[in-house]
Amino acid sequence: MFSIKETANKFFADCESGKGWQTCKDYCSANATFSSHASSLEGVETVEAYADWMKGVCQMLPDCSYELKATTVDEEAGCISFFAVFSGTHTGEGGPVPPTGKRGEVDYVYALEFSGGKILHLTKIWNPHHFNQQVGWE
Repeated sequence: MFSIKETANKFFADCESGKGWQTCKDYCSANATFSSHASSLEGVETVEAYADWMKGVCQMLPDCSYELKATTVDEEAGCISFFAVFSGTHTGEGGPVPPTGKRGEVDYVYALEFSGGKILHLTKIWNPHHFNQQVGWE
């Protein structure tokens, strides 16, 4: 059995590389919830829906990547957070407009809550408008 830090690291890497729910589900409780105040994620209420949303993002931005800046672990509280920078170029199909060829970069934070060694809740904190402007979506 993985520690919550190992589980969180594997989930983060798989989710951020667009592997979708089929790969990410093993790290999560059956009904893991999701929240974010970002308008582009309005209506996304489960980690399943978010993982598949990220899969779509990675299809629109086929060169997307992240640079992990910091990880915090509170084993006692069962919480882990990641601070990272996401980047990508809109060259793939999909999105609010045809491919723009423009590149964007944005800071974000994942806050993960665990129960029984599995992810129970994910909160994503970021400013999508900053990224959307860079890639020509706004």
